[in-house]
Amino acid sequence: MLSKRKAIDLIYQGITYLGAAVAVFSLGIIVFVIFSNGFKLLNIGLIFGDYHEKYYNGAVYAETIDYSNTARPDTISENAYYSNKWGIALIDEMDREGNPVIVVEYVADDSPLLKMYDKNNEENTSENFGIEAGNIVSKVSYLDKASSLTRNGAQQMILELNSSDDFREIVFTSLGGGIRGSLVSTLWTIFLTLIIALPVGIFSAIYLNEFAPKNKFTSVIRSFIETLTGVPSIIFGLMGLAVFVPLTMNVTPATGANLISGSLTLAVILMPVIIRSTEESLKIVPDTLRNASLALGANHTQTTFKVVLPSALPGILTGTLLAIGRIIGESAALIFAIGTAIKDDISIFGQSTTLSVHIWSMMKDEPANIELSSTIAIIILIIVLLLNISVKLISRRFVKLPQ
Repeated sequence: MLSKRKAIDLIYQGITYLGAAVAVFSLGIIVFVIFSNGFKLLNIGLIFGDYHEKYYNGAVYAETIDYSNTARPDTISENAYYSNKWGIALIDEMDREGNPVIVVEYVADDSPLLKMYDKNNEENTSENFGIEAGNIVSKVSYLDKASSLTRNGAQQMILELNSSDDFREIVFTSLGGGIRGSLVSTLWTIFLTLIIALPVGIFSAIYLNEFAPKNKFTSVIRSFIETLTGVPSIIFGLMGLAVFVPLTMNVTPATGANLISGSLTLAVILMPVIIRSTEESLKIVPDTLRNASLALGANHTQTTFKVVLPSALPGILTGTLLAIGRIIGESAALIFAIGTAIKDDISIFGQSTTLSVHIWSMMKDEPANIELSSTIAIIILIIVLLLNISVKLISRRFVKLPQ
């Protein structure tokens, strides 16, 4: 009998260890795939850079060209190609979306490319218009030969520049592909959603757990709340498009889907989660604390807000963390309620994208931009990790026992 019991225990333990191993392995594979695809694009410029490039068409005054006299500096990369004549160093690189580009690594102080005029605005004769390090050169057009293009590489572009005394125009852009706008939109969405959902959700939970009578009516309310947690988010997105978008258009300067309508939609999605997590946190507070407070002369309201609520704060913070994670990861509802326009200039009254919707936009391209999407996913994981650590530190402070 004893050996049979041990055999059964070993089977249960084996199933437990196997399930844990499968879970860890699956999560590890997900993290490995994301980091292997996206880590190479992860940099500060991606996080704080604009998504949209700024295009420039520059040309030089042929009759007043002063060619550069600067020799190749030792500070530029060995694989950069330098033109002594034009005082510019170009290098083959990949942009933030993984596409091959030609990047300006260095521009000499006496380069004629620093004193061009803007062909898009020829009335502007400012001598400050010129190419800068970090710009991307997409084309150099000549008067007497074919244009130098990105696909021919930086070396060929430098050779053709050196063999030319003039050119018709040089087309260059700022480095785009950054996610600053989507990151700012995400932070705005988190802030707006929480200031709407947290007060309503927490006070609703306090009412249901501490003040509401135990009857069929409150049971029905709890059932409705639990039902809402299982409703697909895309249905809430349709509600946001039909209700909150017209509402915000009527009472704000918004002309369509906007951050406020998206935050209102997310607040409705998160309210059941916040109510349930807060109520569960209130339930685990021992009744002895309530009775002790009442015995010392405090009334029900004072006991709830000065004794019960502080004791439940760690659980409420955990629920808040779950809510923030849901905000960051939500995409289906926000496609309708905020929009899919990736913007650099963010307004709470305008369309924008959060980081998760930005991933959706990248993945619907043909072909899908897996590298940039994985990089954004890494940033989301880092944000959630930092929030998790912060909440745990705050919770530890509140539950710390007096010495």
